[in-house]
Amino acid sequence: MSRFQFVHDHRDAYEVKRLCQVLDVNRSSYYKWLAGAGARAVRRREDEVLAERIRRIHADSGGTYGSPRVTAELRETGRRVNHKRVARVMRTYSIVGIRLRRRARTTVPDPAAQAVPDLFERDFTATGSGRKYMGDITYLPLAGGEFLYLATVLDCFSRRVVGWSIADHMRTALVTDALRMAAASRGGLDGAVFHSDRGVQYGSRAFADLCSDLGVTRSIGAVGSSADNAACESFHASLKREILQDARDFGDPATCRRTVFAWLTRYNTRRRHSANGHLSPNEYERRHHTAKPTLAA
Repeated sequence: MSRFQFVHDHRDAYEVKRLCQVLDVNRSSYYKWLAGAGARAVRRREDEVLAERIRRIHADSGGTYGSPRVTAELRETGRRVNHKRVARVMRTYSIVGIRLRRRARTTVPDPAAQAVPDLFERDFTATGSGRKYMGDITYLPLAGGEFLYLATVLDCFSRRVVGWSIADHMRTALVTDALRMAAASRGGLDGAVFHSDRGVQYGSRAFADLCSDLGVTRSIGAVGSSADNAACESFHASLKREILQDARDFGDPATCRRTVFAWLTRYNTRRRHSANGHLSPNEYERRHHTAKPTLAA
C-alpha cells in the first residue's frame, strides 16, 4: 500500500496534514494523487480486461508464452498494445511464461570420423526455405528412469521442423530416419546443406552415404562447442520446458510420443517464433511464398 493510500484510508480519523507529517509526504502531492484517482481506476479496469485476454492467450499456449509472444498474439487480433504494458500486467497478475532449463549433453564425438568442415560458422539464417537445415538429438526422460531420444531436422529459414524421429536408442538410424522424413516432406533435399554437431551418429558412414544419396552437403560444428549448433539446442530446450513445465518426465513411452508429436504440430502451425517476427514457421513461409509441400510436423 502506498503512503498516499494510507493517508486517504485514515483521513476521517486524523487530519490529512498530521498524517502527511507523520508519513513524511508532501500534502500537495497527496492531493495531486487524489485528483488522479479517477484516471487510475479507469486504467485499473482496462488492465483487468487486458489481463483476462492475456490469460486466455497464455492458457492456449499451454502456459508457455511470455510477454513478447503474448504481445504478438494481441497485435495479430488487432489490439494495439505496448509490450512493456503487457509485461507489467503479466507481472501484476502473476502470469508467467516457461523459463529455460539447463540442457544435458547428448553429443558423443567420434575421433575416427571423417573430417567435415563447418559451413555455417554459427550463421543459422537462410535467405529462403530448403537451402540450409540443422539437426540435433535430445533425450526425453520417462517415468522409471528410462529415456526416449528425439532427432529433429529444422529449416534455418523459418525454423520449421521438417523431419523428426523418436526411438529408444541413439543409433545412426535415429538421425537417418529424421533426414529421410525431411526429404519426403520437402519433396527432396538436393543442393541443401545440413549442419549438426560432431556426434557419432552424424559422423557415421551410413549418415554420410544417405546425405550423398539425397544430394545434401554436410556441415559439422566444432567439438565441445554448443554455440556451433545453438539454434537447434535452443529448439530442443523450448520443447522440453514447454511440455514438461514442472514435471520431471514425459510419463510412459506412448504418452511421450503423443505429447511430443502434438507439440511439434503446434510448433509448426501455431507457436509464434521470435526469429520469424513472432509468426509461426508455417505462416512465415507462407508469407514469403517459399514454402514447399510438407507434413504438419
